[in-house]
Amino acid sequence: MSARVQLGMRRFSPVPSALAWLGLLCGLVVWLLPLLSGDAGSAGLLSQPMLAGLAFSALAILALHRFSRQGFGQYAALVLAAASLGLAQMLVRVISDHPGDAGPGFWLLVVMAWAIAWLQVEEMAALSPRGEVARRALDLAVPLAFGVWLLILWQLLVTGLAVPKVLLPPPSDIWARGMASLPQLWADFRQTFLKGVLIGYAIGCGSGFLVALLADRVDFLRRGLLPVGNLVSALPIIGIAPIMVMWFGFDWPSKAAVVVVMTFFPMLVNTVAGLAAAGRIERDLMHTYAASHAQTLVKMRLPLAMPFVFNALKINSTLALIGAIVAEFFGTPIVGMGFRISSEMGRMNVDMVWASIAVAALAGSLFYGLVALVERAVTFWHPSVRG
Repeated sequence: MSARVQLGMRRFSPVPSALAWLGLLCGLVVWLLPLLSGDAGSAGLLSQPMLAGLAFSALAILALHRFSRQGFGQYAALVLAAASLGLAQMLVRVISDHPGDAGPGFWLLVVMAWAIAWLQVEEMAALSPRGEVARRALDLAVPLAFGVWLLILWQLLVTGLAVPKVLLPPPSDIWARGMASLPQLWADFRQTFLKGVLIGYAIGCGSGFLVALLADRVDFLRRGLLPVGNLVSALPIIGIAPIMVMWFGFDWPSKAAVVVVMTFFPMLVNTVAGLAAAGRIERDLMHTYAASHAQTLVKMRLPLAMPFVFNALKINSTLALIGAIVAEFFGTPIVGMGFRISSEMGRMNVDMVWASIAVAALAGSLFYGLVALVERAVTFWHPSVRG
């Protein structure tokens, strides 16, 4: 038999059914553990009535998954989400009251909750909504559900295994520390991202684009700059950052200078490659129209180069944030994400370090997403966007 079977208009693999049976098996085993051990009140085994309810819930989820094959996947996804989040909330609450007291029953329940969550993501990924807004919402909901469950597993593993907070704090502590330090995190974000990253990104990408236009016009400049660009792109940040701090001082201009160096040559190389993407047929067509160099550049070559340009913009959106944070390790005022990570790590305030990392990751992701949205609007004609 093939690994996948066709049923109606949907394709199903053996994986969801195996996960449903795994969740059911874990629920039944955990339900029997208090009867066999005689201990029904610890965090590892919970209580017998609650476990009986979990076992019957597993049976209902298994039946619901079977029922979803008949075309009611959206209802199955909602019920599975409610079941998995409810079970996760119960597990987090229980293990928070008894940290480090997780027995085999607790970990079997974690496996059961993970299996239910996997079923939820399987059902969500199999949906095909008709409306554009619903499709966009589903595209965001699937990775969001996956990310939420990574945080839940992080919380359960760290608390259940009693991992020292100096090594890895739970997400709840990181969230509490971040909420208590919002003014400090905002000042760091403004210093690093709004000043160093955005200004350096604009200067680096803008100058790289303009120099690429000039290099495309002057042949010897193109042949001379591209090898230099490859050389500079290979320079380590830790070698450039101290030099820029000595040249431009300890404030944000030195961080912006590091960002300019890191973003200039990726934009230059990609833009030159994009301007060379036009084929001979397109060039001959513009020549038959008696188009000048400027007209050919604006009407044909630049639009064809836009996918290459936005590829550089997306790459630089992450390089810029990394460069600014690393540069702050080599000299900065008493503010900034890199300074905060370095100083708080020296004080062993690991929860604050993770809060700063979370802010940097969120800012970088949103910045990348904004560039991707602009790319979709500008390159709407490209097959990758139309598809």
